[in-house]
Amino acid sequence: MSELLSVYEDFLKIEKQASANTVSSYLRDVHQFAAAMDGKGVTLIQVMPRDVEEYANSLVKRGKSPSTVTRSVASIKSLYSCLIRKGYVDQNPAKGVSSAKVERKLPQVLTGKEVELFLEQPECTDLKGYRDRAMLELLYATGIRVSELINLDVDDLNLPGGVLKCFSKGKERVIPLYPTAIRALSEYITDIRPQLVDSVDEAALFVNMNGERMSRQGFWKLIKHYQDKAGIQKDITPHTLRHSFAAHLLENGADLRSIQEMLGHADISSTQIYSRLINQKIKDVYKKAHPRA
Repeated sequence: MSELLSVYEDFLKIEKQASANTVSSYLRDVHQFAAAMDGKGVTLIQVMPRDVEEYANSLVKRGKSPSTVTRSVASIKSLYSCLIRKGYVDQNPAKGVSSAKVERKLPQVLTGKEVELFLEQPECTDLKGYRDRAMLELLYATGIRVSELINLDVDDLNLPGGVLKCFSKGKERVIPLYPTAIRALSEYITDIRPQLVDSVDEAALFVNMNGERMSRQGFWKLIKHYQDKAGIQKDITPHTLRHSFAAHLLENGADLRSIQEMLGHADISSTQIYSRLINQKIKDVYKKAHPRA
């Protein structure tokens, strides 16, 4: 059993090039499933559809949320898709197993005024202020993920061309930058970053105050600090700026395919959630404004 799980782990990391968070959550799900099957005296190769169905039902009975059950079933399906490709099994026992129905929540976005307020918070009076302003401007300008942001190198920026190269899951995408972001990044790279890095050989675009590559945790703290400072009641995360980037582009006339390309979504269905968001906003405006609504 441990051998099969190791095969799956390698599959996620090497072949699928999944993010660290995806690998962690999928492995956690399949390890829990494997342990449950082991408790029944069933090996992973012996698993039948009824075993997966019973396992999913047991999660529901234990009070797990619909999204947790759905993700667990998806993880099990992914495991067996891998094992089929590797020749360990012939069929996917999770195929056809109904996941818990989940109402996908619409993402929370900031209004244009809230974005402006948030981006104004870093005070360009010291090194940290200039760095933070450049990071936040870049995040909203491009909609990239926080993992992509902290993994950026200086060479990924082409400021004269006004674009950013972003590498994720083995693919490269090129995203334009608006003038304010270009100015903030230019000031940071020219005047601030050289004072922060310990070595001229440091490749990281954004570094902490010790001159080392910015960490995910460090950036989350930075986001929360400026949310509190701005007095914005919405719970702002790095993904909130990503959602806001996409929603504001769509709201101002960008097409879904272009937004999909910039966000790096493999499937257009992931991008279509922003259409639902805009439609809901229109409905809310109608209900508030129409005299007979």
